[in-house]
Amino acid sequence: RGTLIHHYKANSEGKLLDCKTCSLPEANFKFKTVDKIVNINDGELSMSNKELLAVLKGSLPTLMEYVKTTAALTRANYLALLDDLKVKNLKLITHWDLIEGERDKFYFDDLDWQVKEAEDRDVKIILVIGLKTGRWPECHAPEWAKNLNQKEQQERILNLLEKIVLRYRDSKAIFAWQVENEPFFPFGECQWKDKDFVEREINLVRTIDSQKRQIVFTDSGEGSFWFTASKLGDIVGITIYKKVWFKELNTYVHYPLPPVFYWRKAVLIKKIFNKRVIVTELQAEPWGPKLLYDSPLKEQEKTMNLEQFKYNISFAKKTGLNEFYLWGGEWWYWLKEKQGKVEIWEEAKKLF
Repeated sequence: RGTLIHHYKANSEGKLLDCKTCSLPEANFKFKTVDKIVNINDGELSMSNKELLAVLKGSLPTLMEYVKTTAALTRANYLALLDDLKVKNLKLITHWDLIEGERDKFYFDDLDWQVKEAEDRDVKIILVIGLKTGRWPECHAPEWAKNLNQKEQQERILNLLEKIVLRYRDSKAIFAWQVENEPFFPFGECQWKDKDFVEREINLVRTIDSQKRQIVFTDSGEGSFWFTASKLGDIVGITIYKKVWFKELNTYVHYPLPPVFYWRKAVLIKKIFNKRVIVTELQAEPWGPKLLYDSPLKEQEKTMNLEQFKYNISFAKKTGLNEFYLWGGEWWYWLKEKQGKVEIWEEAKKLF
C-alpha cells in the first residue's frame, strides 16, 4: 500500500544485520539497519504471521527481496489507478510515522514520486496532512513522539505540516489540503482530541500556502450533522458506508439510512454556511472484524463484492451529491493481481 512504502524503502536501502529479538510465534521482530532500528511485523509488511515466519525461516536476502517486490507492486498499483482506470482526482494520505520516522529526519521520496506522477497526468490531489489521517490505527505518531506530552506532540505536528505545505505548495497537482481526517469522530487509537489545536493547524496551512488553496475538513457522514466541519473547512468532506462490522454488536450491520438523509443535511449546510459537501470516503472495500491482510477473501466479500460495489455506487448517485472519492483502489488492484478477480476493477473503469 502506498502509505506503507516508507518502511520498504528504508529497509531496501539498508542492510539487515541480524535479528535482535524473535518472539515466536507472534512474529514480531526487530531488525537493525545501517542507520536505524525498524520494527517489522506482519501488519507493516502486509503479511500474515504464517507468511512472515516462512520468510524469516528462510534467509534475510529472501526478506529483502519480498520488501523490494512489495515496494514495486505499490508503485505499480498507483500507476494502474492513473493509467488504467484513468483516475483524475485522488485523495492521498500522509502518515507522520512514515515521513518522520526519526526525529528531524524527513523522508519524502515516495510522496515526491506520487505527486510528480500526478503532475505529469494533470491529476488533482487532495493531500491529507496531520496526526489523524486515515487507515488504522488512524493516528500515526512515530514511536519517538508517543511519549511526548500533548503540547510537545502538537508542536511537532505543526512542524510536520509546515514541512509538507512548503514542499508541495507550488505543485499544480495539489488541489486542496485536508487537515486531519475526522478528528472529532471517536474512532481509532488516538491519545487526545483538541479543537483549538485543529484550528491552529488550519490557520498555519492558510498562512504558509501562497496559493491559498481550499481546506477540506471531514466528518462522519452517518454520525454527525457536519456543523463543526462546516465552520472549520472551505469544503465539507463526509463518509458513506453501507455494510460494516460492528464490534459493539459482534455482527455485520447494514446502515438503514436512505440517500435523502445525506442530501437533506447537505442542503442545510449549504443554506447555513454556504459550503459544499463532497464525499471524501465512499466505501468500496471490505470492513470486517479483522484488518484486510488478516481476513480470508470469503470473509472480506461479506461486506464488499461486485454486487455491493454496484449498490454503493447507485446509492451514492441517489444522494444528489456530485463528487465522490472511493475508498478501496488498492483492494481492487489486489483482487485483480493476486486473486485473479477483475470484476470490480473493470466496473471501476466505468466511473472515471
